[in-house]
Amino acid sequence: MGIREDFERDGYVVCRGVFTGDFLAEMQADFDRIIKQLDASGDEVRTIWEGAKSISKEGAFLWHTHNVQQYSAAWMRALTHEPFLSPVREILGNDIVLHHTKLFQKPGERGAAFPMHQDYPYFPTEKDTMMAGVIHMSEAVDEMGCFRVYPGTHKLGRVEDSHGQSEHPVLAKYPLEGSVALEAQPGDVVFFHYFLLHGSKPNSSDRLRKTVLVQMYAGDDIVEPGCQHCDEKLVLSGWNHRISRDRAGAKD
Repeated sequence: MGIREDFERDGYVVCRGVFTGDFLAEMQADFDRIIKQLDASGDEVRTIWEGAKSISKEGAFLWHTHNVQQYSAAWMRALTHEPFLSPVREILGNDIVLHHTKLFQKPGERGAAFPMHQDYPYFPTEKDTMMAGVIHMSEAVDEMGCFRVYPGTHKLGRVEDSHGQSEHPVLAKYPLEGSVALEAQPGDVVFFHYFLLHGSKPNSSDRLRKTVLVQMYAGDDIVEPGCQHCDEKLVLSGWNHRISRDRAGAKD
């Protein structure tokens, strides 16, 4: 089985050692630099999902920010790193558009959980090609609250209100405890479809869990009207067939 076949069957695929050596070390250093800059900014960067409060310790949180490529040239290069893009091309084809990136750092012992959810409600696209790559900057084992999935649940398709922020009859059939833990090492990437049910447990270890999530969609797809989430529209490979002067931000 190949990457595309595995992705179509399970809704996800794990690629090992996508980032290595000096480049991985540079990405890790810039990840830590982003956290340091965030903490010095005075912005509210420690957060927890409303839906996660009932499955996390009191006082649990995580560090979070969007668009690491706006902080770091190394992270801009990471998005076009051929070993990263190659699996995405197998899944989406040559034309790949960045929607956004998102940094998560789970502190040891107080790292917040994520309830089971789909990403679809946050940024639906017309052709449902939206997928993500979770880039690991640290080890992520089960006790650290690693990424968890229900294989094959992308075949559920669009489940309305499956955002994980409130109780849901479909999500109730897929408890966090029954999901599959995808443990990973620094440089590994988990690619998954935005219909796939996924989440993570709290970080009960004494170590930081560090990841960056990269949301992407096919170049012939487009985010549906009314979506309030940031859409970078940055072409990582090939061509954006749906861009226009107005969508590119022209004001005059």
